[in-house]
Formats: sequence, structure tokens, C-alpha cells
Amino acid sequence: MRYLQGFGNQFVSECLPEVIVPGHNSPQCVPYGLYAEQLSGSAFAMPRAQNFRSWLYRILPSVCHSEFKPFKQATFNTINLHEKPLAPTQLRWQPLPLPTEKIDFIDGVFSLAGLGHSEALQGGAVHLYACNQAMTDRFFYNADGEMLFVPQQGSLLLKTEMGELLVAPKEIAVVPRGVKFQVVVHEAARGYVAENYGTPFRLPDLGMMGANALANPRDFLYPVAKYEDKGGQFQLISKYQGRLWQAQMTHSPLDVVAWYGNYAPYKYDLRLFNVIGSVSFDHPDPSIFTVLHSPSETPGFSNLDFVIFPERWMVAENTFRPPYYHRNLMSEYMGLIEGCYDAKEEGFVPGGSSLHNRMSAHGPDAQAYEKAIRVDLKPEYYRGTLAFMLESRYAWQPTDQALTASFLQKAYLACWQGLKKNFDPMKK
Repeated sequence: MRYLQGFGNQFVSECLPEVIVPGHNSPQCVPYGLYAEQLSGSAFAMPRAQNFRSWLYRILPSVCHSEFKPFKQATFNTINLHEKPLAPTQLRWQPLPLPTEKIDFIDGVFSLAGLGHSEALQGGAVHLYACNQAMTDRFFYNADGEMLFVPQQGSLLLKTEMGELLVAPKEIAVVPRGVKFQVVVHEAARGYVAENYGTPFRLPDLGMMGANALANPRDFLYPVAKYEDKGGQFQLISKYQGRLWQAQMTHSPLDVVAWYGNYAPYKYDLRLFNVIGSVSFDHPDPSIFTVLHSPSETPGFSNLDFVIFPERWMVAENTFRPPYYHRNLMSEYMGLIEGCYDAKEEGFVPGGSSLHNRMSAHGPDAQAYEKAIRVDLKPEYYRGTLAFMLESRYAWQPTDQALTASFLQKAYLACWQGLKKNFDPMKK
């Protein structure tokens, strides 16, 4: 599959020659009888570096659909999350069970938690998904925020207005707010989806780390134009203000023959991330593992960050190598894609989730702590592991269904109950 390279570039992609007229975004007559349509992902007057838009040249404009009416999918919503108080108790879940009946991506989404407010363009949400059937006559777009896909099992083919992205475990994909797409699977698939209601994800500033740290812009891949000229009875589903809505269409909305701009879906292989770590002592803050950053109006105080903990060397000497015990102003949601996480060697499994909100204490379980204070600190390569974290200035609010789910771990706090009192004032 062919892709375009570079993060946030002004791309041009055409299925037919000379669709895009030089110097004209919307000429009086678009070649081939197409319609010109602009998709804006930012306010019109944003600074140039944060101004996101693409021009789409399509067979029919996006207004060609019926009236939107409510769409019912009981487990996919982010409404009413702030109507009752939430205790600061730490939470953890097992993986979302795989379906036993045929189910597509839309019906396979389970909303776990949200934060902020989509109407105010602040915060986000996190969902789990498990599906085993392709979307065929259904299409989806999200008016609340951009969607970050993190597959844990099975690949996803994202068929979008701008083209196709094939996304496998250890890769991620981002579909911007408003972009229509389908999810195609050929086997059982499971993973995570984060919604970002705020400023679109960007690469974090590198500061003193210099030009070559973390994610390299050239490793981000964008789709090339690919269109469908297909009629039929299709369902367009939208997520808007936390609820789902549906409209009917008589043509495929994936009918963009050419596009150009800097507002488009993209994918990234997490194995290409250039890890920065301590080569002397102490465990570094997770900010140095940031792949994507959604800033807030306060510099350095993130609306939503996507952070990974991949394979890497650990070489720090005379130090406690796992994450130390800590309480944060930022709220943390974690997922595990592969292997074992060094601070939770039992109970936190691939496909699972944990949630630690602001100032809720967390850190290594008793087993990981005892191992870490006794191990011979030789250089060690953490192989076969990949975890991620969604970190925000807002507090995560779990859905009612997440708090009553059969796969919620009822005894998560027990992982710390084995910590012993070792204090002896007479023994250094």
C-alpha cells in the first residue's frame, strides 16, 4: 500500500490527472464534473502553523444525505459523565471480551471514560473496541473530536475520504474530526480508541533533546487518494455532543477523487520511536516518551498526551528502575498492547486498562517493588513490551457501564496491600 510521508505537510493526491486547478481552490467548474469542498479542522484565523484544512474534490458534496435521527448503540456514548461524584479510587480492567457473534466496529465500541467537555473543545474520551466483521454499508464520522486508534489484536483497514490506512498492532492511526471512514477487519480485532476534543494532536517540542529525539516527522504516513463511485442504501453515523446520530445516503461518501491540504488521516509505527532515557540514575518522567501532544491554553499543561513505554535499554545504576511511587496533577489512563509492564508484573495484561486520576497515589505493586530493590542492576533490555498512557489535565470520569462491567477488577487495590513496613531507625 502506498503512502505519503511527513507530519502535517501540505499534501496533494489525485486519482485522475489535473483534477486540482493551479491557483484555484474552488474553480467555477471543477474538472471531471466534481464538486469542491473544504474541510476545516481549526478556526479560520488560527496562526498558520495551527491552521488545518484540506480541499476535497468529490463526486457528490457531503450535504447529500437525509435528516439525522438518533442512533442507538448502548455501549458507545460519552454523555452524562459529570452528573455524579466519582471517588479517587484507582481502577483497573481486564481486556474487553472478544465477540462471539458477528459484530462490526460501530457495534463493538465500549465507552470506558471521558474528561472535559466536547462542546467546549476540551478534554477527550477513551473507548475499547472488539469486532470481527467489516463495516459494509455503514460509514462514520466524529464531530466531537479526532480519533486515535491503538490496535492490540488484529489489523484494521481504515477506508477514509482521503484514502486507506492499514493499521496493525504496534502501530497507531489518527482520523481527524469530521473525516468519514469505514473500518474493515478480516479477523477478530480488539484495541483502544481515544477521542481528542481539544487542539489537534501535534508532535511535542523537543527542547534540549534536540532534533532527532522521539518521533521523526518523516515516519508518519498519509493515504493517497482513492475513491468509490458506488450507489446504494448507506447509513452515515455521526457522534455529536456525546450521542450517536444516523442519516441515510444513496451514494458512498468515500468519493473523493483528489485532495490537498494538511488535514488528513495518518498512521505511525511505534517501533520507530527514538526512546530517550536515563544513563546515570533515577527514573525519568513519562513526558520524555510523548509521541503526540494536544496542548491546552496553559503551556506545558496538556489537554491530552499520548505516551508510550516501548522496548528499550535500562542502564541506570544505584537507582530504583521501575516508576517510583507518585501522585500527579495530571490524570493517567494506561493500556497494554504487548508483554508485561515493569511496574505491574501481575494483573495488568495486554488489552487491559488502568486509571489513576489526579493525586491518586500509584506505583509498583508489592511484587515489582521487592524485585526492584533486590535485583543486580546490570544493563537490561526490556524486550517484548509495549504500553501506552493517555495523560490529561482533566480528571477521567468512567462511564456507569465501566464501573459495573464484568471485566472490572474488583480487587485491584490488593496489589499494594502486600507492601511491608521495613522502617528501622537503628539500621541504615
